[in-house]
Amino acid sequence: MAKEELRNTDGLTEREFLDQYDVSLYKRPSVSVDTLLFTVVDGPQLNYRKLPQKELKVLMVKRGNHPYIDTWALPGGFMFVDESLDQAAYRQLKEEVNVSDIYMEQLYTWGNVHRDPRTRVISCSYMSLADSSQMEIKAGGGAWDAQWFTVNYETEEERKKKISGGYVFENQIKVTLSGREDTLCGVIGTEKRVVGKTKTVKRHIIKEEGIAFDHAFVISYGLERLRNKIAYTDIAFNLMPEYFTLTELQQVYEVILGKELLKANFRRKVADRVVETDRVTKNEGHRPSKLYTLNTNWGCFEE
Repeated sequence: MAKEELRNTDGLTEREFLDQYDVSLYKRPSVSVDTLLFTVVDGPQLNYRKLPQKELKVLMVKRGNHPYIDTWALPGGFMFVDESLDQAAYRQLKEEVNVSDIYMEQLYTWGNVHRDPRTRVISCSYMSLADSSQMEIKAGGGAWDAQWFTVNYETEEERKKKISGGYVFENQIKVTLSGREDTLCGVIGTEKRVVGKTKTVKRHIIKEEGIAFDHAFVISYGLERLRNKIAYTDIAFNLMPEYFTLTELQQVYEVILGKELLKANFRRKVADRVVETDRVTKNEGHRPSKLYTLNTNWGCFEE
């Protein structure tokens, strides 16, 4: 039987069903996009004979409208009905912070009922990594300011307890964002419950200072995702210039992971991801170092 002749339990063909379908049967929430844009930059150079330490930064905008006016949020906004989520995310980045043509991937969809005081809003968050030296950040689209904030991510509490058939792992993560004048803070509690083969995760905001909506959630989750992905993808190379030293690359991995790495182990791990060039550094204060570039033939790019 042809598809157009099939009838549902009310005896309607697909065309008849669509002609009489009542879109008011279900209230439709608004849909927004928010982008978590990371970069890594050199911190203050305290010793000219040593490379400066790297700092992980995230781009935030100061809201110029209610709700959460004069507080900091991730760049983003509402999706139009005639555009895709990806198109909305790129449009919002261009309108609010003058950023375009960068790597971006979907991160998570946030749908807590009361996450936005205006109305029911479901937000699709994106994660992006870029070399900020190639950007000219400029606030727009209703934002009063746009600024890079240095990210500090630390675990404050961790505990594990047994329950019937499994266990519960609880922790508290503190995210601190330091800008030119403002310091923002979010403390997120996470409960991971494992019973047999079933795993569930619940998150809640314990404290949020200066960060709009539930964007402390997004930042914390994005950092966890980033830390996991750099182990098996080339995602970290989006933060690098075309040519770099292995020491600079290791510093980027270390600032993302929040820990020091053994030099020999790191270089062995990334050996097939980079290609040695005939270029060297020309920095004063220390010996020239070989420069490398991404091995574009490395095949383990995707999950």
